[in-house]
Amino acid sequence: MRERSRILLGMNSLTSERQAAVIRALVEGNSLRATARLTGVARNTVSNLLRDLGSHCKNHHDRFVRDVSPKRVQMDEVWSFAKKKEGRVKLEERGTGVGDCWTWVAIDQDSKLVISYRVGSRDSRTGYAFVQDLADRLASRCQLTSDGLPIYVRAVEKAFGWNGADFAQIVKIFGSDSGPEAGRRYSPAVCIGTEKHWIMGKPDMAYVSTSHAERQNLTMRMQMRRFTRLTNAFSKKVEYHLYAVSLHYMHYNYCRVHTMLSKQYGVPTTPAMAAGLTDHVWSIHELLELLQGN
Repeated sequence: MRERSRILLGMNSLTSERQAAVIRALVEGNSLRATARLTGVARNTVSNLLRDLGSHCKNHHDRFVRDVSPKRVQMDEVWSFAKKKEGRVKLEERGTGVGDCWTWVAIDQDSKLVISYRVGSRDSRTGYAFVQDLADRLASRCQLTSDGLPIYVRAVEKAFGWNGADFAQIVKIFGSDSGPEAGRRYSPAVCIGTEKHWIMGKPDMAYVSTSHAERQNLTMRMQMRRFTRLTNAFSKKVEYHLYAVSLHYMHYNYCRVHTMLSKQYGVPTTPAMAAGLTDHVWSIHELLELLQGN
């Protein structure tokens, strides 16, 4: 039993307690190097544990986040990059995973469960694959809301069929940069309003929103160092970017207690509990048991 509590990572061996310390540091927003300093574990060992657990988290999500029946689903994308920003990518680096890296996410508005996610480009190929993956995980008809990205219209029709979902888009209207702050480098233009557009089915326009998905994107930026804006924190390899995203969503769905859900149900509740995928809050040690195939 003692041997089973250890996982060999190259020439290093960590007890389950030290593994848990590493994962806690990572899911609380620390970088690989900061986690290594805090836990006294070699950085390569931290990377290896992230790789192994991240891949198992992705496999668990693909196997068990299925046949969910949300009433309303919101879709959005969040930007990051691997190694360098798109404008600095050389011609010979194209297609190697270097450059802008978008995370597409679909969240249940009521349970806050992240149902589907995909890491890739902000193009039709990734968008179609993302929406098809979402459709494959749903057990019943639901209302879909996305931002104004045109890709979603064709992708939803292809994945769900015409009138196969109640779909609407919310488009933000931004003001012009003609004031004294015109030409500012980092801040986006001010949002001065929104427009809601019916696409198919019978969506309840009162619930057409992407606010919950956008709030989850903020949680992602706060809980993963590589998503922090305007710093030198970024993913060096797209593979480890995916591992970190998979670990984040697994922890968010199963381990992270949601304040509003807990008030609603009267007990500490995670999105996976609210969606009926589990009956208790997972601990970090339970998360680590995925490495043993449990």
